[in-house]
Amino acid sequence: MSQPTYTTRFGSLAAFEKGGVQNIADDVRHYAFSNCFDIASRSKPYEKVVFGQNQIYVLEAIRAEGTSPWYTCAHDEFALCMDGEVDVHLVKLGAEQTVPDAEHNGAVQVKGEPQGQKMGWMRIRRGHQAMLPKNTAYQFRAAQPAVLVQQTCKGDLSVERWAEICQTA
Repeated sequence: MSQPTYTTRFGSLAAFEKGGVQNIADDVRHYAFSNCFDIASRSKPYEKVVFGQNQIYVLEAIRAEGTSPWYTCAHDEFALCMDGEVDVHLVKLGAEQTVPDAEHNGAVQVKGEPQGQKMGWMRIRRGHQAMLPKNTAYQFRAAQPAVLVQQTCKGDLSVERWAEICQTA
């Protein structure tokens, strides 16, 4: 008996299939299915579009293109590069620029240029993950369009477009 063969195809911003949920004996609207490449292809640079949520925790699809604003967060975040190449610059913030409320969820933009010790930068490519430590300013820079998935908590900059990104029929 021959084994079935499967081919794994990795998507990218330039070449992806939206995909979907196959309905067997239920209503497809009971399920969420979205594609970070599809979302990024229709997003503005550095817009943080939520495509997965578990209580306060979210996954955000981000189109990395050009230079982002500086962000910081009261909790650790993670950025996973799904396509392309992104430089992540880090600055350890002083007390005057940290998130005022230690319980605040999600990233906020740093007002002005970050003040504090430069921590360096890292280059992430497909499959690489960067930790974005709490109370540290971070900035993404991408010479070509790239896709990031950011793991964080839902916050003021999180954009929800469920009706646009989820399969409905």
